[in-house]
Amino acid sequence: MHDLSHRRGWGFWLQLGFTLLVCALLTVPMVMSMLAGLTANYFVGLKSGLTLRWVEEVWRVYSGTILLSLQIAFACLACTLALGVPAAYALARRPGRIARLVEELLMMPVAIPGLATALALIVTYGGVGDLRSSWLFILIGHVLFTLPFMVRAVLAVMGSIDLTTLEEGAASLGAGFLRRFATVVLPNCRSGILAGSLMVLTLSVGEFNLTWLLHTPLTKTLPVGLADSYASLRIEIGSAYTLVFFLMIVPSLILMQGLSRRGRPSV
Repeated sequence: MHDLSHRRGWGFWLQLGFTLLVCALLTVPMVMSMLAGLTANYFVGLKSGLTLRWVEEVWRVYSGTILLSLQIAFACLACTLALGVPAAYALARRPGRIARLVEELLMMPVAIPGLATALALIVTYGGVGDLRSSWLFILIGHVLFTLPFMVRAVLAVMGSIDLTTLEEGAASLGAGFLRRFATVVLPNCRSGILAGSLMVLTLSVGEFNLTWLLHTPLTKTLPVGLADSYASLRIEIGSAYTLVFFLMIVPSLILMQGLSRRGRPSV
């Protein structure tokens, strides 16, 4: 260990310094924003003291939007798992021009601005019963936006393994399609499913462009409430809102990262 540290030249420290600089550029604004939600007076700064008053006010006023955001995010995750994993499997098992065309079509919601997609949803499905005033309308938008990320993550893993050989081996032992899919295909692409789930969950909780146009006063989500707070110049409330968002999403990310590491083969 001593020899290894002794051999580290200027190149190593230059790379380390550059990496730390990039991390600081990414994290310092977020830390400053969250600290503003814990200070008694935003304009005075930390000298005014720390308080949880703004966090408590955010929870008292906006707890409904926070819980609705979580509800939509987990429902979105369930929908993208049910739709995205079979779609990725079909694309992986039937490669060719048509599969590539379908894959590109699935990516279209990512290429189109969120506001345009939301407007298209309103024009197409806004008049269907009470759907426009339901949280399900936002869910449809989130599924449309996040499904490509699930498909791409799972498809990348499926493309790196020999599914045909694995399934043929299981079939030779008498396993039917459903059993092969559940006990051979899904376990082998678990890392892709977890990576896709991680992305879907974070994107859905933080999605604003679509949601801003799809929401109603009764279906306001966390990012929309956050925008309202900043628009009304309640900086301390908006910052506390950011802190709540951070505390809400980070445990889920850590849990999924841990599950993803467990799914990797040991070296």
